[in-house]
Amino acid sequence: MDIDLTKSETRTLLGFGFLYSFLILVIIGVVSFIYYTFQKDLMLQEKRQVLQEYSNNLVFRLKDLHVNFDKYKYYPRDENFNSAIFDSDKKQIFSTLKSNKINFDEVAYISKNKIHFIEKPESYYLGAKYIIVEVPDDGLWYIKVRGEIITFSFAAFIFMMFIGYFISKLFLKPMRDALHLLDRFIKDTTHELNTPISAIIANVEMIDKDSLDEKTARKVNRIDIGAKTISNIYEDLTFLTLNNKIISENKKLDLSSIVKQRVEYFESLATIKKINFILDVEDNITFICDTKKFSKLLDNLISNAIKYNKIGGTISVSLKDKLMVVEDTGKGMSKENLDNLFERYTRFDKSVGGFGIGLNIVSLIAKEYKLKIDVSSELKVGTRIEVSW
Repeated sequence: MDIDLTKSETRTLLGFGFLYSFLILVIIGVVSFIYYTFQKDLMLQEKRQVLQEYSNNLVFRLKDLHVNFDKYKYYPRDENFNSAIFDSDKKQIFSTLKSNKINFDEVAYISKNKIHFIEKPESYYLGAKYIIVEVPDDGLWYIKVRGEIITFSFAAFIFMMFIGYFISKLFLKPMRDALHLLDRFIKDTTHELNTPISAIIANVEMIDKDSLDEKTARKVNRIDIGAKTISNIYEDLTFLTLNNKIISENKKLDLSSIVKQRVEYFESLATIKKINFILDVEDNITFICDTKKFSKLLDNLISNAIKYNKIGGTISVSLKDKLMVVEDTGKGMSKENLDNLFERYTRFDKSVGGFGIGLNIVSLIAKEYKLKIDVSSELKVGTRIEVSW
């Protein structure tokens, strides 16, 4: 495939992934909580019969104590459970409980690893309206339920993510189809442009401009400008469609000479908008790179500086040791646009032509040769692009 995931597509996929994962976790969490609550209630129901027997035993002994209080005067105790009695105002009369925090709204509940059972006897023996029976919770049910929840949650998450993968593919398919359609269009357009561009450039170069009158020379100059514009677009499209198949012929380049040559090449295009170049190029600056790729990187920076510049503006091109700068006095960009500057097919000004691929090519070449690109821009002031290595 000639097109990889673009940043916008990647952001869409990541956003969908995070939202989908969050929803899955919420659903699993709710289901797990419901299952845990159900198992806890089931365990309490199973314990309730035993607790009821303990409670009945305690009531019987309280009754005996109530009748024979002068004889015994000793609160009944049992090695199987702890207990407590409370009056109608929920004030403690006597207690052997390990946990003294009682929830009178429940019949059976768990608190601090203890299971409490609350019963209201028919008669208020010793003034007790509430009888609480407490037994230790061994936690075996909890260990079992926790293991089941972890296993279920992991399996459910993997299954739902597997489903989400196919949903995301369906979700992104229209975007991918559009990108592939555009990519195919560019390839077909590039193929059709090859012959006429070659013919125009060859014929323009054969014309002796010095022998022409001023009016004819201006016409030929406009043809030359148009041919160079189309040629630059053609080279961008060719690079984009054949980039994976181009073998770089890296060698030590004289960047000083290349920068001067490319600026001279674009001067005729700049004259249309009365743009002036300001050159600050140090001599003997070298870099190991493929000639065509470095030229293409610089061409796109200069072409954009011309395209988005104002009438009568300037373009400053400087080259120093390990640093090249292209700065214009054009429209500038907002910070939001800077974040998406190197995305393929991104255009911020629809009034200016182009496919939105120039700076994407710059980014591809920079990554190949580990060049660092820093961009600063201000609306209605201009844009500065620094390329360092």
